[in-house]
Amino acid sequence: MTALPTLALAGLVMLPAAVLPACGPGERGEYADASLQEIYEQGVTFQDFLDQATRRKNLWTEHYGESSVPADILERARAVDGSWRILAIAEDWCSDSVNTIPFLALLADAVPAIELRVVDSEVGEAIMEAHLTPDGRPATPTVLVLDDAYEEVGCWVERPSSLQAWALENREGLGDDFMPQKMAWYKDDAGRSTLDEVLAVIEAAAAGQSICTKG
Repeated sequence: MTALPTLALAGLVMLPAAVLPACGPGERGEYADASLQEIYEQGVTFQDFLDQATRRKNLWTEHYGESSVPADILERARAVDGSWRILAIAEDWCSDSVNTIPFLALLADAVPAIELRVVDSEVGEAIMEAHLTPDGRPATPTVLVLDDAYEEVGCWVERPSSLQAWALENREGLGDDFMPQKMAWYKDDAGRSTLDEVLAVIEAAAAGQSICTKG
């Protein structure tokens, strides 16, 4: 995986991305008596999700309608063998979802071998519980990568690793300043770190490895 950018926010230097660990026990193809194929097929396309969104509508629309996938990311994605499904658990009110999922939708739009479906946190609750954040929370977005047999081959949780490291270190101390600084990071990054990390999960799966990044 290419190195993530080092970004500064209000004098705080972003930490480098963590090494991606392998998916652990409990991260499997059955969740609360529903198969991943059944859960995936309950999902909606990103366009349908966008049409139904009522919270943060302007930001959802801006990120999807006014952004593009960087050329180097697109080249990598088109070079990956196989076909892949991205199952995203997201909510329209979630600040991390709105700053990550639209960019994955753009990737899926541009690469025929990648397909995206979105479910809400009620449908995806068991998946979230099986893929907790480093500080032990179920969170949106939680993203699973599935192969063409709907088997789980990797995951990505909540936010890019560099931002997650900064958030875990600084959230309590920043108080009301946390959200503006987080949103500023996302604006500067413009989806690149999310695309880089999720694509790294897909590339690993194509090479026969299962990895999951949770920050």
